Amino acid sequence: MPRVIEACSAEIMSLDQTIERLVEIEFDPLCEERTEEAAFCLRALTNNREFLGDMLIEQIKHRHREVGQESGYGPQAIVLSPMRGNMFLRANIWPSESDLCFRTSGAKNFVYGIPHDHNFSFLTSGYLGPGYRSDYYEYEYGEHVGYPGETANLRFVERSALSQGKLMLYRAHRDIHSQLTPESLSVSLNVMHVDPAQHWYDQYGFDLEEERIERVLSPNSTEAFLRIAVATGTDAARDFAEWVGDSHPSDRLRQASFEARALQMNDSTARDELWRKAEGVGSRLLAAIAKQRRSELSISA
Repeated sequence: MPRVIEACSAEIMSLDQTIERLVEIEFDPLCEERTEEAAFCLRALTNNREFLGDMLIEQIKHRHREVGQESGYGPQAIVLSPMRGNMFLRANIWPSESDLCFRTSGAKNFVYGIPHDHNFSFLTSGYLGPGYRSDYYEYEYGEHVGYPGETANLRFVERSALSQGKLMLYRAHRDIHSQLTPESLSVSLNVMHVDPAQHWYDQYGFDLEEERIERVLSPNSTEAFLRIAVATGTDAARDFAEWVGDSHPSDRLRQASFEARALQMNDSTARDELWRKAEGVGSRLLAAIAKQRRSELSISA
């Protein structure tokens, strides 16, 4: 499960002070000293019981006109700082089942009941309320290929809540949690670590009952652009897609190349031949996906 950090301090910092201090620290989740320093900063901001309410009231007064950055993490995320160095801060709102936004939007819009890992590390603290609950698991990312349906060797750790004042480090590609609604409305604060390479690493959703990887959750704009380009049918797009499928260092982008080209083929024999080629390009992920696709083609034939 995420590492619980005992950052005991009565110090109080403003949001601006916290941001500047975190920039100086250059938070690195792989460095013990910098992680502990960043945790003390988050503790000091958590001790500030006024900053978030004051900020939200100001946004309401100004009708959110000063909000210029989207979070990309769903309707409950509030970005507290722009990207500074390798990190940014955000607050997350966690409604309970009795809250109107939960009743109108449903559990999935708040990521409840969707077991997942993360392709980034982040510090989090319980700021307000009893906190969301989670069933926590651990796994070894490097032992898995990453295709849907693959058996996932998960180790259940415990069920616990991110209670007010609790501070944890979620570790990329190791900690899995399935979040449950809090007993009442809650808020958490996060220091998000950003690695330029993280978009090339997958974030997975899991099926806990079957103990399998269910799907890839992490979006990748390069993959989307490639699929669109191939769909236009230009020679340049096709040639580039062939190079990606044969040589690109990202297995996920190579998969997108083969899938995009297969969609442009009306003949099942041609599709089977393309996926046969994918089986032999030297990627465990592509070999597994290609086997699935060829099996689907044989069933539909």
